[in-house]
Amino acid sequence: MDAMTLVAIAGPPGSGKTTWLSQFLSDQQHPRFYCCPGLGDVSVDRARIAYRFPWVQLLSEQDFPQALMTLPEQARVYLELGFHLDLTAPILASLPCHRVAIVPPELAASEWHDWADEVIIGSEITLPTSDELPELWRSPLTGRVFDPASLDEIILELTGGAYGSVQRLKGIFELPDGRAFHIDFVEGLSGIEYAELGLPPWLDGRPERFSGIEVLGRNLDKQTIVDTFLAGCLSDSAIAHYQEQYKALAAEEAQMNPEETVSL
Repeated sequence: MDAMTLVAIAGPPGSGKTTWLSQFLSDQQHPRFYCCPGLGDVSVDRARIAYRFPWVQLLSEQDFPQALMTLPEQARVYLELGFHLDLTAPILASLPCHRVAIVPPELAASEWHDWADEVIIGSEITLPTSDELPELWRSPLTGRVFDPASLDEIILELTGGAYGSVQRLKGIFELPDGRAFHIDFVEGLSGIEYAELGLPPWLDGRPERFSGIEVLGRNLDKQTIVDTFLAGCLSDSAIAHYQEQYKALAAEEAQMNPEETVSL
């Protein structure tokens, strides 16, 4: 197919939208584009896709309509729609796209079923019992570095209901050894997923690449969440101390294994 292909993906939070489309973003045979409208630049999914698939070009919400007119042939464009967007909005209704709904197996009928051209069964999540939309709290964390033990404790408290009922949590967090992790929690699924992003270790001051957090839930005590995360951040002196230790360790390993190249 020589013409551009546009695929819109929608579904409830945690159903597996980003996981489903990631299998297509890994293919580099055709130009790949991604847009997640409604969240601006403070989007964990947008940043994670940029880190995992650097060949994928990110389209901003503002540039999206115009960009569709100038994309190359054989381009594949993926539009990930959040739960907060109205699927009947004129701009979505008029897009010449293939509509894919990712829904949990227990959901037999919904607005996503009515909207979609294709329905994919996703993760078995806990569906909300109320029609009222949950709150979405999000914050950039760029430059923040977390003590691993404190971060684990904060995530467990937050997902355990200490600061409100959390339906979904996802974030990108920087650790003092220079690594960045994506953390994902979905109510109804067992455990909390920690995945290293595979970025070059940042061992020169506060990281200047994007990190951030998104929390979806009800009755969220947002100020306490903010204060708790700030308390788990390391100071400039602590960051410098850890980074010097890790750089010294890397130099020592390089001396012991001179044939191996250690990149910082």
